[in-house]
Amino acid sequence: MVRGASILLVVALATAPVASAETMSFGDAAAWLAKSCAAEISANCRGVSFDANRLKECLSRNTDVLSPQCATDYLKSLDAIQKRIAARITVANACGREIVKLCKGSPKETSKSIPCLTTARGVSRNCIQAMDDAGYR
Repeated sequence: MVRGASILLVVALATAPVASAETMSFGDAAAWLAKSCAAEISANCRGVSFDANRLKECLSRNTDVLSPQCATDYLKSLDAIQKRIAARITVANACGREIVKLCKGSPKETSKSIPCLTTARGVSRNCIQAMDDAGYR
């Protein structure tokens, strides 16, 4: 059961939507959380959606039964997921001009312009940094 919950957790968090440099990938953060807290999640968060906020809430409610490793790591891993999400939102702001002018796209649909942005010439340093932070490059 623990193994199944761990696999489900990794898949669920890795497919979540997406700020500073050195953000951790969704997969790495989910794997870290699964490694540290699989038993606690299986035992105490049964039926809880593996959304980062709901999982954080469940683990926070059950801090008295968390292993020391899980208690240390769950906040860090969920914080890393939130940083990655914030970094992806920053791309739309930092790359708005390039999305419209170089890629003929819309800042509201940033993800559709990422392949163009990664290969286009004339992309600003801020946009490149934002894409690096978000894990697009």
